[in-house]
Amino acid sequence: MSNPDSVPDLTPPNSKPDPEHQKPFTNEIDEEEDDGGDENTVEDDEEDEEDDDGVFGGPNRPKPQSREARFRSEKLKMDSLLQRMKTGPVSVRIHDVIIKGNTKTKDHIIEAETEVLNNVGSMQELLKASQIVNLRLQALEIFDSVKITLDSGPPELPGTANVIIEVVETANPLSGQIGAYTKAEARSSTVEGSLKYKNLFGYGDLWDGSLAYGYDHSAELSAGVYLPRFKGLVTPVTARAYLLSQDWLKFSSYKERSMGLSLGLFSSQHHDVAYNLAWRTLTDPSQMSSRSVRRQLGHNLLSSLKYTFKFDRRNSSMRPTRGYAFVSSTQLGGLVPDSRSLRFLRQEFDLRYAVPLGFYHAALNFGVSGGVVFPWGNGFSSKPSSLPERFFLGGNISPVCALGGPTALWGFKTRGLGPTEPKRQVNDENADPSGVDFLGGDLAVTALADLSFDLPFRWFREKGIHAHVFACAGNVSKLTEYEYRNFSVHKFVESLRSSVGVGLVVPTSLFRMELNYCYILKKFDHDRAKTGVWLTFSAAS
Repeated sequence: MSNPDSVPDLTPPNSKPDPEHQKPFTNEIDEEEDDGGDENTVEDDEEDEEDDDGVFGGPNRPKPQSREARFRSEKLKMDSLLQRMKTGPVSVRIHDVIIKGNTKTKDHIIEAETEVLNNVGSMQELLKASQIVNLRLQALEIFDSVKITLDSGPPELPGTANVIIEVVETANPLSGQIGAYTKAEARSSTVEGSLKYKNLFGYGDLWDGSLAYGYDHSAELSAGVYLPRFKGLVTPVTARAYLLSQDWLKFSSYKERSMGLSLGLFSSQHHDVAYNLAWRTLTDPSQMSSRSVRRQLGHNLLSSLKYTFKFDRRNSSMRPTRGYAFVSSTQLGGLVPDSRSLRFLRQEFDLRYAVPLGFYHAALNFGVSGGVVFPWGNGFSSKPSSLPERFFLGGNISPVCALGGPTALWGFKTRGLGPTEPKRQVNDENADPSGVDFLGGDLAVTALADLSFDLPFRWFREKGIHAHVFACAGNVSKLTEYEYRNFSVHKFVESLRSSVGVGLVVPTSLFRMELNYCYILKKFDHDRAKTGVWLTFSAAS
């Protein structure tokens, strides 16, 4: 069953015969005598029967059926089974699960994905469970095809079924890809390549390595492994080692380099727990960073545990027209007893709701997100929060797709708003005297409203191209170093940045592209925002 939506091959299991309709096996002689056949013909048939059996009254042996007769018999059984399934549940029990075709993959890896079959009690449940098993096995990415056949159980165990799983392991376990990506707003490009090797040791393990290099001197090198089952754990385990270099000189006058290890400890449909250990270095090659940035330059150790809860019931992440979604993440840093360990608590949430309007496929999307970060430990109230852990708003992404926390605002550039501080003054005629560093904030809140609707052109509707009208607002604020004493909700609301606009949305299988006209309603002197045409590219969160 290569197609996940197809129904498994079905041979009806043995079922208990109905005593009222059960008939003893009879030969042609009895049937013809009941029908009042010709006496001479009956005698001839009796003589032939005696010759075949050797002894009169010996055991009756059925005649071999032709291929057409067997086909008609199986078709009648199938039609009868389908008719019974329409009228109500058809009880059945699983007798055995037979796995074929896995020459390298361990049996227990496949058996772990078939546990749902143990709880079925009817044929209807068996069909649904078989489709789930098929999807789970294909999600392992180590099989070229998966076929599930339902067969009848042993004759001595009526009402049972055997499930036969036939897999074809991937013929080419090594795959790779390379591509160039451009960020229009940031005026930067990256070249990315990756290699993946599937099922190296037969445990469904996926090994991959990736390299990304940006023309703005940002780079990332990483390698990882994914294990669907490890030491009897019910959820997958992931591990990844990485080297990361990010260039924030244009926005905040520092570069960030990290070397670390990330472990995915627990992952399910709604819950995810991960541990991150990294050695991080902040530098300022320009020697022009502000005082607040210079105070954080140097080495530090990141040891954090992050828990994420995600619940998404929207019908689409690219163009949601109904449903709701909620994401909450809690990150605790400072889990090792080291003076250079960053101790902080970071909390984020994001809530979305889509309401269909009933015309032109129109829908109204609402969203609100927020986040707060605060240090902990001795004297935490007087300490600043870690610069990379703070919240920065703006960027070349659509807030509709940015599910996970406060990040994007239409019309504002990357790290384009929030608290700022003048850069160091140098004796250089080419230096910008008005230059500032964006410092981010300890508290961030954003909100959005987006009305999407189809255009009255058939070609646009067939391609999924539609229009939207939007509005958004957001703000960041500092709370650490006793600044929470000066915080006022009224001032925070009054200083909200906001924008409105209209645009054209072109969805693809990989990303969502928006061509928007944004009008800035409110901004401050140092904010990097503009009224005009914006082109954004966003991947699904």
